[in-house]
Amino acid sequence: MLSIQTSLSFPLSSVKPFESLLPYRDYCLASVQEALGGEARLRSRCPACESEHELIGRVCGLEYARCQGCASLFLHSLPSSSGPWAQLLAKISQYRDSPKAFHSGLARERNETVYLPKLEWIQNTLRMHGIRCPRLLEVVTPPSDFSRILAESDAFSEVVIADEMKLISEKSGSMLDSDTVDVAVLLESLDRVDEPEDLLHSLRDRLLDGGLCFITALVSSGFDVTVLGLRNVYLYPPDRTNCFSIAGLERLLTRTGFTLLEVSTPGVLDVEIVLAHLLHDPSLPLSAFERQVLTLGRETREAFQAFLQQNRMSSFARIVGRKNA
Repeated sequence: MLSIQTSLSFPLSSVKPFESLLPYRDYCLASVQEALGGEARLRSRCPACESEHELIGRVCGLEYARCQGCASLFLHSLPSSSGPWAQLLAKISQYRDSPKAFHSGLARERNETVYLPKLEWIQNTLRMHGIRCPRLLEVVTPPSDFSRILAESDAFSEVVIADEMKLISEKSGSMLDSDTVDVAVLLESLDRVDEPEDLLHSLRDRLLDGGLCFITALVSSGFDVTVLGLRNVYLYPPDRTNCFSIAGLERLLTRTGFTLLEVSTPGVLDVEIVLAHLLHDPSLPLSAFERQVLTLGRETREAFQAFLQQNRMSSFARIVGRKNA
C-alpha cells in the first residue's frame, strides 16, 4: 500500500483563513441546528467500524461522539430521515458558492493549492495503473468548483456528476450499464453525508470491477484535531459530520468492498492551524511540547509537518481504493 508525501506548501490564509472561516462556520452551525429541529435519531454505532462510542462534548450545542474502537469522531444526532440532511447540504453548498462566504474571494488560490494538486494526484495514479481516458464520476452536492477543472483537463472521456445524497437513496442493483464509470472522486464527501456506508455501497454499484475510488477527508487521528479536539474551529457540521480516523476509513472502505491502494496524509497545515488557534486564544491549553513545536521557528515547524506526513499523522488524508470483483 502506497503512502505519499508532498513538498507542496501554501499558507492557511490561501485556503482556510481562520478569521474568515468563523462567519461561514456560524452559518453552518445555525443551519444544522435548524435541520435538527424536527424528529431526530441518535447514532448508536460508529459509522466507520460499527463499534460502540462515548459522548465527548458539544460544538455549539451539537453533541459529538468518539468511537471506542477506531477513535473516529461523529455528530451524535441526525434527522430521522435523510430528506432534511439532503436539503441542508444543498443549502450549505449554495451558500459556499455565493459571495457571502469566504470561498468566492479565494477561488484562484484554492484552484492552485487545492484542486489542481488533486487533479495531478488522480492523473498520476491513473497512469501508474495504466488507465487512460476513463469515465469519471464526481460525487458531490452541486455546485462544485472541481467539476470544471476535471472537464477541462481532457484526461477523462466523460465527467459525470452525482449528488451524494441522491446516490445514497438509489436502490442497489438498479444501475444500468450506461450508468457505470471507471473512476469516482469523493472530495470530503464521507465527511458530510449522514450515511457514509450506504454512500460507498451505492458508489460501488456504479463502479466497474477494478474501478478506482479517490477519497479525501479530514481525519481525527491528525495532529491538529488530536491536539485541539472539539476546540478546533475547523471541526463542525455539516462539513465535518463525520471525522474518521485513518484506521476508521480503512475499516469502512475494506468492509464495503474496496482494496486500499494508497493511504496517505500529505497535509501541510496541521502545525499552522494549531498556531492560528494559539494566536487567536493565547490561553489555549496546550502541553509544553506542543508550545515548543510552535515556537521553535519556521524550519522546525516545517520539519515537524514533514514528520506528520511521513507517519500518517496529518489531519488531511488521501485514499485510493479499488473495487473488489
